[in-house]
Amino acid sequence: MFTTRPEIRGTFGVVTSTHWIASGVGMAMLERGGNAFDAAVAIGFVLQIVEPHLCGPAGEVPIIFRSASEERPTVLCGQGVAPAAATIEHMRSMNLDMVPGSGLIAAVVPGSFDAWMTLLRDHGSMRLADVLEPAIHYAEAGHPLLPGVSRAIADVADAFRKEWPTSAPVWLPNDEAPAPQQLFRNPTLAATWRRILSAAGEGTREQQIERARAAWSSGFVAEAIDRFCRTQELMDASGERHKGLLTGDDMAKWQASYESPQTFRYRDWTFHKTGPWGQGPVLLQTLSLLAGYDLSKLPATEPEFAHLVLEALKLAFADREAYYGDPNFTNVPIDALLSESYAAERRKLIGHGASHELRPGVLPGFDAQIAKCLSMVRIATNESGGLGVGEPTMMHLKPTLKPGDTVHFDVIDRFGNMVSATPSGGWPQSSPTIPELGFALNTRAQMFWLEPGLPGSLAPGKRPRTTLTPTLATRDDGLSLICGTPGGDQQDQWQLILLLRYIHHGLDLQQAIDAPLFHSVHFPASFYPREALLGTAVLEESCGEKMIAELKSRGHKVKVAPEWSAGRLTAASRGTDGILRAAATPRLMQAYAVGR
Repeated sequence: MFTTRPEIRGTFGVVTSTHWIASGVGMAMLERGGNAFDAAVAIGFVLQIVEPHLCGPAGEVPIIFRSASEERPTVLCGQGVAPAAATIEHMRSMNLDMVPGSGLIAAVVPGSFDAWMTLLRDHGSMRLADVLEPAIHYAEAGHPLLPGVSRAIADVADAFRKEWPTSAPVWLPNDEAPAPQQLFRNPTLAATWRRILSAAGEGTREQQIERARAAWSSGFVAEAIDRFCRTQELMDASGERHKGLLTGDDMAKWQASYESPQTFRYRDWTFHKTGPWGQGPVLLQTLSLLAGYDLSKLPATEPEFAHLVLEALKLAFADREAYYGDPNFTNVPIDALLSESYAAERRKLIGHGASHELRPGVLPGFDAQIAKCLSMVRIATNESGGLGVGEPTMMHLKPTLKPGDTVHFDVIDRFGNMVSATPSGGWPQSSPTIPELGFALNTRAQMFWLEPGLPGSLAPGKRPRTTLTPTLATRDDGLSLICGTPGGDQQDQWQLILLLRYIHHGLDLQQAIDAPLFHSVHFPASFYPREALLGTAVLEESCGEKMIAELKSRGHKVKVAPEWSAGRLTAASRGTDGILRAAATPRLMQAYAVGR
């Protein structure tokens, strides 16, 4: 089968990410004697430079990894929490019925920096200066600006000039949006990283990392963020001006944390995802539903395959809306949701025709919660939005027309360590830039509801139910696989299709990624203004006329996207023979896999 690029194979190490520079940097860390964790941290910081419209220093990241010395995978949660002042009552007092999708008021505690530092301290081998050096280089010396960055900045250039003036000096050199492929620098951010290194000082590797963490969470970075949020009252998607709620004290009290992954057995595979504070269990619930079908006898090109997957996804995402939230604050009946008996009952709802209803399962004791959840559903209109709202690029029915919304990477070293991470947030087009730091805050609080009694209701110290969802899967014979993609609500959908093709249809990683993609937008979006397009499915044109026509005849509201336009999947695996493999999507001509 023809593929757009080879499936990379080797035994020393493989790296695949959503930007070729980041992949090269990760491989360079392995070549210099670092391990997969060192490479991961270096990649994470470089992606903040070369894909700044999709992830930034004040964003968030869930990381799933497996150390060669440990059999069980681990999740490192780099998702920050709502500030102490972020209460429903406070938001309502400002006449808000939703958390705006842009501006200072939507910020939660930045989580990615502490997550990268924790990973480097506990599992890496290199010094902080070594893994930060590539990011500092590209911030100071510059990098060829992606067309997507240029478009994203151009779209909000007037807003920068009129509403967020502190953003203009960084993102509008000579008061103009930078052109595609122009050499672009961010010397202010480079200076921030150099100041972090200066604060790290001398001493052991671990001592330096701890001082860097302190400089971020309680030192000059936290002080600058606190001051900016207190003193700046700026426009956001609500159409009004608001100050930020995030404080230095919020940052000082939070740190990244380890936890066990949520797991599910499917055939001879075990899948590992984040807990229900993220949407990861959606993939597990969908697999549970699809376990009742023999997909190996159903070609992935057949309309029936797409129909079954779409209908199963609708049911799983309905449960996401009804039940998922931070388990430290809400009772998430995840064992029941993943049980065989529950899947068997839910599976009965999948028929020949497309459903146009949001149908969460009603578990005992959750009736009122489900009713309230359904009352929050908003049907999409053409008048939604506001300044800098939603995901920066993949929104509603245009998820395939712009270049991504997040970033992702996978890395495996020769020792068998593997890391999969999906960094996001801190988008400069969604929040004003802090002038002395050179970066913007995140807007992840837009995923909270301002209605009490929901699993996703806003509360201080609570994690928003994020869409970020890397995957690690292990087969009974010892093969291990990691994968992920940007894409907001589509992340687990595109990963699911990749995994089903790999497991049931004998495709290798690159073949499975190259094949046509589809997804559902039937359920409420996770991003402001949180709307649903009931019964709607988006298919790449390359899915073929037969599939498109058949799905329409079954009642799906099909929207056809251009071929080679959906998803930014990357994946890597380690076989029982020690052979490492990696693949990256050709879509958007940006992601790249390297290895030897």
